[in-house]
Amino acid sequence: MTLIIAEAGVNHNGDEKLAFELVNAAHQAGADIVKFQTFKAKNLVTEDAEQAEYQVTNTQKQESQLAMLSRLELSFEVHHQLIKHCESLGIEFLSTAFDSDSLNFLVNNLGLTRLKIPSGEITNAPLVLEHARTDCDLIVSTGMATLSEIEAVLGVIAFGYIADKTAEPSELAFQQAYASEQGQQALKQKVTVLHCTTEYPAPMAEINLKAMDTLGRAFELPAGYSDHSEGITIPIAAVARGAVLIEKHFTLDKNMEGPDHKASLEPSELAAMVAAIRQVEVALGVGVKSPTVSEVKNKAVARKSLVAAKAIKAGEALSEDNITIKRPGSGMSPYNYWDLLNKRASIDYDAGDLIVE
Repeated sequence: MTLIIAEAGVNHNGDEKLAFELVNAAHQAGADIVKFQTFKAKNLVTEDAEQAEYQVTNTQKQESQLAMLSRLELSFEVHHQLIKHCESLGIEFLSTAFDSDSLNFLVNNLGLTRLKIPSGEITNAPLVLEHARTDCDLIVSTGMATLSEIEAVLGVIAFGYIADKTAEPSELAFQQAYASEQGQQALKQKVTVLHCTTEYPAPMAEINLKAMDTLGRAFELPAGYSDHSEGITIPIAAVARGAVLIEKHFTLDKNMEGPDHKASLEPSELAAMVAAIRQVEVALGVGVKSPTVSEVKNKAVARKSLVAAKAIKAGEALSEDNITIKRPGSGMSPYNYWDLLNKRASIDYDAGDLIVE
């Protein structure tokens, strides 16, 4: 089954109550995982870092990233409460760490065994290496990245998995780890790559969903899709193309203040997406082309047989004039039509009788 991550992200607006409501909504929608973002704003951005264009547009407020992100932090204590709530509901808690302190907390305090590396951190080799050295399974989002950048980050991850903790990191060491059989095996066992278009919302013409296929082929890794498009069409299409994982932002209300709400699904839409994905999974089947159980009973009704077009006497030659093809399909196959021409009827037939030669 496709793993479905309901991305709460920062759509709690720094409000503990909203965070719990987002968990409930993700669970009710049928998502496998609800994901947040864990960071200390002061560790993430400088005081002068500007907002992205979409953040200004979506918040209708121009300010520094630091000011915006400071309001969107969740305390570590709230994280403890959220993961307990997730456990009580049976939905997996996941969060993206944007700095070393947050990563350490998620792994060593919350005990996470699965981590997500976001698109913006794919060139942050030191933080990526820290992720890999936890030995957790990693989901790597690749928005804004080239294939060479993705290969480079996979080298960092391979090195983190297989090298001794005292080994000196370097670009050469990363390349050697990536090229090694041990490194490739570790990547295949523990890493999923996600295609992504880093724009909120992402224009349909820039989704380039076929790039997900390219990722899977190029790196021989499980590939999925992190979606920022409007609506639920593209995640469903991604599952039909073989995505092993879907990540989608959701919110309680698209009209709430905040950078990501407008590019997110509301709970009813999230539930519709999950339901549609589960339907697609069932519909994909096993790939063997053969009549299904429900089709077999319709063969006789839908197909045709050789039929007497008019009365035929025993010994009379069968011809284009006295045999035709009609339903039902329970008699001789029309494939036998040419073989019967000019042969003598072995019995009498009334018009409409199935030919039984």
